Amino acid sequence: MQEAGGHYLIDILALLLATVVIIPFFHRIRLGAILGYLAAGMVLGPWGFGVITEVEDIRHLAEFGVVFLLFLLGIELKPDKLWQMRKMVLGLGLGQVLITAGLIYGIAIWLGVSNQSAIIIGFGLALSSTAFCLKLLAERGGISTVMGRMTFSVLLLQDIAVVPLLALVSYFAAGGNADIMEPSLKPVYALLVIIGLLFAGRYLLNPILGRIVASQDPEVFIAMAVLLVLGVAWIMESVGFSMALGAFLAGVMLAESHYRHQIEADILPFRGILLGLFFMTVGMGIDFSLLWHRLGDILLLTWGLMTLKSVVVYLLSRLSGARHDIALQNGALLSQSGEFGFVLFGFAAASGVLETELSNILTLVIALTMVLTPFVVNMTNWLLIRLYSPKQTEDDEYAEFVESSEEHVILAGFGRVGARIGALLGAAGVPYIALDMKQKRVKDARAQGFPVFFGDASKVKVLQAAGADHAKMVVVTLDDPEQIDRLVSQVRQFYPSMPIHARARDRRHCADLTVLGATTTVSETLETSLRLTEEILLGTGVEPEVASRVIDEFRDDYYSNVVQKVTENKVVLGELKH
Repeated sequence: MQEAGGHYLIDILALLLATVVIIPFFHRIRLGAILGYLAAGMVLGPWGFGVITEVEDIRHLAEFGVVFLLFLLGIELKPDKLWQMRKMVLGLGLGQVLITAGLIYGIAIWLGVSNQSAIIIGFGLALSSTAFCLKLLAERGGISTVMGRMTFSVLLLQDIAVVPLLALVSYFAAGGNADIMEPSLKPVYALLVIIGLLFAGRYLLNPILGRIVASQDPEVFIAMAVLLVLGVAWIMESVGFSMALGAFLAGVMLAESHYRHQIEADILPFRGILLGLFFMTVGMGIDFSLLWHRLGDILLLTWGLMTLKSVVVYLLSRLSGARHDIALQNGALLSQSGEFGFVLFGFAAASGVLETELSNILTLVIALTMVLTPFVVNMTNWLLIRLYSPKQTEDDEYAEFVESSEEHVILAGFGRVGARIGALLGAAGVPYIALDMKQKRVKDARAQGFPVFFGDASKVKVLQAAGADHAKMVVVTLDDPEQIDRLVSQVRQFYPSMPIHARARDRRHCADLTVLGATTTVSETLETSLRLTEEILLGTGVEPEVASRVIDEFRDDYYSNVVQKVTENKVVLGELKH
């Protein structure tokens, strides 16, 4: 027992060490994290240094990375936006799967593969990698872009297709005698489960999460978030769907919850670690011995598959009305085969539907398409930047798909000051997202229609979940000076060019915040006293022009002293550094 524990500890240490050493190097040479994880897997795997040999055991754990990825994707899609995408899912998604599978089936039959094996090969290779596509997509604007919407539509349909494809393999394994279309209550049962989960998400989740938040124990809240993701994934798997699809449904359930940003921030570390582990297992699974002996055949199959899928996706994207460059990017992004192919071909080989050697070759082809995809995407983007300029008349073609949270204001704190700012922003038609840690305040504000979410705005991951990467500015109206200082400092560190407008207690606090990186600071004690003084002056008979001049002169003098204080602080800091 101790040896087994020590063995797993060595595996974990090796994985962490490879992540710390290799990933920063690949970032530095601008090849991206995915290729870094793949390289780390190759180095640690059976065909590298052989540090890790039980790849399948790790792959089962790594699949949870895809589960958490789908959850975070679902949480970004409100049901109404998902409904808007139905035509793309059924049109572009279904068309891609059927046409690609049909063409691969025809080629497989021409090469002498049996009918049943050709069907499984066609559908297995037609599916793309959700993990790879969404990770690469996140580096290019996420699903809020036109390309993101179209790519996700295809991936969503592919995830739904997992269930009937596994049933098809079972049908072939039974010699065609099993009646997979036998009428039963299972589809009805599955539908009732989905409806029940959506109902629970709409009416029960917020009260339950509210009680957990009231306990003021962050660890319990994180445990609840993980329980929700894995619980719904398990429920969906038990009724015949994939865990990834279940996790996506869990995300959709929380899409309109005012706790979504905090949950998203809590889940992000799990997703990042496990998804990186998934990419490593792909690198570990590359059989270099088979690759060497069948190098010509495997490279030809890999090139042919990626070319075929790219062309099909490009043509379907153009038929859907996408611009030339977007269609090319979609084709490059979806050119690989996905992780489900590992499962499908392994299941088919174990069931006797597919020859073992053929299954191993196809698995290797899938792994190579994943390895090559980042290069193909980068090359496509490089060529488009240099050779293609979109027509201006096409720029607004998909304006309806742009997220409403693009170029928004993040309002940190929704107390008395924050609520007034939010109301004025709303009246002016400026989109914003507010974050606050007071549960009752969030609940009351949302009841009045304000876009307020539960979350600790002083944590960068919560800000990232609220869309800080594409926000216009951050407005800090928190009550706690320490929280304000920490938030301003972290925002300036992670978003150097982000405008930060902060509320301060007094003149000293204004100076401190300016040193930390605030763009604008406003002293709450000053503005209150100035406004009150103005009313007093007018009430005692002072002319309005004189009152305004006195107030403005005092304000200018006050903030000029702030500038002087900032300069002194910078001088002191400079002396300390020397």
